[in-house]
Amino acid sequence: MAKIIAIANQKGGVAKTTTAVNLAASLAVLKKRVLLVDLDAQGNATMGSGVPKNELNFSVADVLSGEAPIIAAIQKVESNYKVLGSNRELAGAELVIAELEKREFILRDALAQVASDFDFILIDCAPSLNLITVNAFCAADSVLIPMQCEYYALEGLADLCQTIERINQTLNPNLDILGVLRTMYDGRSALTKDVSAELEQYFGDKLFQTVIPRNVRLAEAPAHGMPVMYFEKSSKGAVSYLTFAAELMKKIKKELKSTAELSVQNTAKTKHNDLGAKA
Repeated sequence: MAKIIAIANQKGGVAKTTTAVNLAASLAVLKKRVLLVDLDAQGNATMGSGVPKNELNFSVADVLSGEAPIIAAIQKVESNYKVLGSNRELAGAELVIAELEKREFILRDALAQVASDFDFILIDCAPSLNLITVNAFCAADSVLIPMQCEYYALEGLADLCQTIERINQTLNPNLDILGVLRTMYDGRSALTKDVSAELEQYFGDKLFQTVIPRNVRLAEAPAHGMPVMYFEKSSKGAVSYLTFAAELMKKIKKELKSTAELSVQNTAKTKHNDLGAKA
């Protein structure tokens, strides 16, 4: 069953889509089956994956509005992952699904139909909290937060954490923060170091050790419709995202092991209590 990760930040311009596209490609290089879901009406993740957003036979908007099955809207790209693409039709889809029953869970139910076909499903969210983004949070197991090391980003991060907590308490009790990824990182900047230290203090092991540097090739790759590792595989951006993908996989594996061990302990404790009660 797929690990479903919403990639989100309510502040724009933090390399959220860049992270979604390049993480998808990196996980695919590491032999994982990946689906990238573009939940932004701008369709940047779709275009960045080499899919013309205005030529989609079916988009994520068609899936959410019930006009097409999800399997018909998914397509494979040259970077060896699959994409559920988006375009400006998604902006109108929100009005359609607002009238539907269980409107917050439409994406969750659609992804459930294909989850067994993938190891990872990455959802690129728009930089706003709307019904479409709520659908992403209700479908996801966890949230990955890319952020730039600046003080305005810290303020936005606090708002996002509150949003995730509200969703966890009301709609998706399984939702948590997978981690925070520092993007557009400039280790020479005192501000970057100060904000980074604050993140480390607040998030602890939720802060990924890998940082994504400012990199010209990362900025250029979307114009060519490909992840950076296919545009310039030796660039710092490509190497950083591949390193990040490996760290993310290791983190998830560790969390799954801890959960399994806790489950065994709880089962043993329950059996012990049952025996005590019978005695």
